[in-house]
Amino acid sequence: METKRISVSKKRQITIPQRFFEKLNIGDEVECIMTNSEIIIRPVRQETEFAEEILKDLISKGLQGEQLLAEFRNTRAKIRPAIKRMIEEAEQLAQELDGTGDDMMQEIFSNMED
Repeated sequence: METKRISVSKKRQITIPQRFFEKLNIGDEVECIMTNSEIIIRPVRQETEFAEEILKDLISKGLQGEQLLAEFRNTRAKIRPAIKRMIEEAEQLAQELDGTGDDMMQEIFSNMED
C-alpha cells in the first residue's frame, strides 16, 4: 500500500499524485465513496473498458461470429450485478471489522505529529 499526504485547497479540491493517477489509469472521472471515517477515491471504469477485456477473453477461447456476439452479450450483462455484489460484500466486511480505521490511520501518521 502506498500513501501520500496531499493538501486540500480552500475550494475543497485535491490533486491526485501523478504516480497514483498513472498507476490506476484514471480517466476523466473518479468515484468518491464515504465510509464512516474515510473517503475512498477510485477510477470509474467505463463499460467499454470491460467490453475490450471481455472480447479479448472470448476471442482467446476461439469464439467468433454469432457465437462470439451471443457470449459477449451474456458476459457483459453479468458485469454490473457482479460489481454490485463485490461492493456490498466489501461494505459488509468493513462493518464486521473492529474499529473504523481511525486507529490504523493514527498509527501510520503518529510520527508526523512530532
